Parts: sequence; structure tokens; C-alpha cells
Amino acid sequence: MRKSDPVKATAHLSALMGENLAGLRVGLLGGSFNPAHEGHLHISLVAMTRLKLDRVIWLVSPQNPLKAQSGMAPLAARIDAARKLARHPKIRVTAVEAALGTRYTIDTLRALRHSAPATAFFWLMGSDNALAFPRWWRWRDIAAETPIAVIARPGSEIAARLSPAAQKLVRAHPFVFIEAQLHPASATAIRARGLWPAAR
Repeated sequence: MRKSDPVKATAHLSALMGENLAGLRVGLLGGSFNPAHEGHLHISLVAMTRLKLDRVIWLVSPQNPLKAQSGMAPLAARIDAARKLARHPKIRVTAVEAALGTRYTIDTLRALRHSAPATAFFWLMGSDNALAFPRWWRWRDIAAETPIAVIARPGSEIAARLSPAAQKLVRAHPFVFIEAQLHPASATAIRARGLWPAAR
């Protein structure tokens, strides 16, 4: 993994956003987006409303360290599909991690915070991903770095809320669990039905 470059982060973020993020409340939704689906859009819109976010940035990961490369569509295909889905004036689809050379969320967050120190960032995740959060590299540092909002997803909302990791985060860090109407869309189900031809 290449070491992230804060100067490069600043230039790249500005170019991608086409605007100054200073003073804005920005949600960050990371993931493989293999493919992007209506559930991602639902999470973004719920978070936008409940947290009064000015923007939501989708961070399309080049390769999630916890997921196999087999069945992962090329980054360009995932970015393109995400942009076609996320047709909302406040949602931006980016390949920031590919540009920075970061592999782990903690490194990405620190680079973004360095690039936009006057921006209030919030890390967004579905409750299904929250269950795996303790497996993330330096997950406690992530929680200390940026407030986290977990949005309910089908089949995982109760387990995620009651998990030991969630209980620790609630006591020690800015952490909120957002109840919302559940959206059934799933990238796994889409791939299983053969509806994502870009997957390798």
C-alpha cells in the first residue's frame, strides 16, 4: 500500500467535488458497490435527512481487504454503475481511495480530514456492515476519528444494535443507530440472480 499524500488528497477531493466543502456536513459511504443498488441510495437519503447532511460521498473501494477479488467487477464498471444510480444533486460518486492509494478506511479518513479540516465528516454504514466492523483494520481508531451513523438494514438491525462492538462505541464515541424503513436491495442477491454482468 502506498502512503497517502495529504496534498494530493486536497487537490483530488476538490477536483472530484467541483466545490469547496468547508463548513459543510458530509456523509461518507464506503464500499465495494459491486454493484451499487437502491439500498445504497436509501441509506444515503435517510442519513441526509436525519443528520442534516449537505453532501453524501460514495467512496467506491478499489478492493475491500475483507472481500475476495473473485466476482469483483472492475473499478471503472462499479463507478459507472454507481453514478448512473446516484442521480441526486447532493450525492457524489468518487474513486478517492484509488487516487490516494489508501487501502484501509482509517488512512482514507485521515487523508480526507487533512484535506478538508473545516468539513464535518460522518462515516455511514448499513447495519449489515456494522456487524463486521470489529474486523476492520484499527476499527477503534476509525470510531475515534469520525462520528459513525449506522442505518438499519434487513436482517441485521437488531444484532448490530446489540453487538458488543456497538455497545462499546455508544459509550465511548459519537455513534448513532438510525431506525428507518428497511430497504431489501442487496448486492449479493443481485449477483446471485445474474443481474450484474460486470462481475468477473
